[in-house]
Amino acid sequence: MQSNNPVFRRSEEFNRAGGQTQQTYAQQSPSTWQTGPAGGAFGYDDVRQTPANRGGAMSIDSVVQKTAITLGVVILTALATWILTPDIDGFTTSSELGTIYGAAMFGALGAFALSMVNSFKRVVSPALVLAFAALEGVALGAISKAFDAQFGDGVVSGAVIGTFAAFAGTLTAYKVFNIQVGAKFKMFVMAAVFGMIGLSLMELVLSLFGAQIGLFGVSGLGMVTAFAGLVLGVFMLIMDFDFVEQGIRNQLPERESWRAAFAMTVSLVWIYTNLLRILAFFSQD
Repeated sequence: MQSNNPVFRRSEEFNRAGGQTQQTYAQQSPSTWQTGPAGGAFGYDDVRQTPANRGGAMSIDSVVQKTAITLGVVILTALATWILTPDIDGFTTSSELGTIYGAAMFGALGAFALSMVNSFKRVVSPALVLAFAALEGVALGAISKAFDAQFGDGVVSGAVIGTFAAFAGTLTAYKVFNIQVGAKFKMFVMAAVFGMIGLSLMELVLSLFGAQIGLFGVSGLGMVTAFAGLVLGVFMLIMDFDFVEQGIRNQLPERESWRAAFAMTVSLVWIYTNLLRILAFFSQD
């Protein structure tokens, strides 16, 4: 079944049915060869080739390892941004505030651009995945610092704990209830994701002209999109788990673990930012 998730759709192997075997060299035309990282083709001998023969197959261990590295880069760059940007207190100047908001904008726009590149890139690039993680960390570090100064210490720590709790709870539910991901579910989730992205871009454009609707603020209307975004983030994680299972079943090349790591990082960041807004709303006086 073909994926509607652009992160995985670019990988043909994710869309193979489990257990499908590769044809031999003699049975294939050049147009059906698998494209290699350098733009060439993986050759086929007279014996059947598997991803393991091409440098190792994707596994739970490789996905966990690559995801840990990617999230580690997000966390380290977020901490560095928090430490290196000016403190926010009663003596903070507008110039210092501008530095923090500038870092948030730079990281967010850069991460968004690279997320599009990584989503539609046919051959996953570990360097681009890590670059995305670094820019995402810059954005999260600056945003978290601003929320911490305005709404108190518990907001950021609560959002971090809640994000990992959401990950653990979703994974447990996925396994215990044997959740099946169908085509309609995938179409709904991806339509909702692109809808949210479209609303975010609209809000950004309006803010440039001094007009905002408040869809992504800490307000009553903002809470509608925050709760919807939180639920959507959980749905995205379910899709991620499903595709990882398919990838392992289909014996993808190990490099595809970076694609899975990228997808799960996007989902976790999505959940964190929405939790941050929800907790900030309820912490207001």
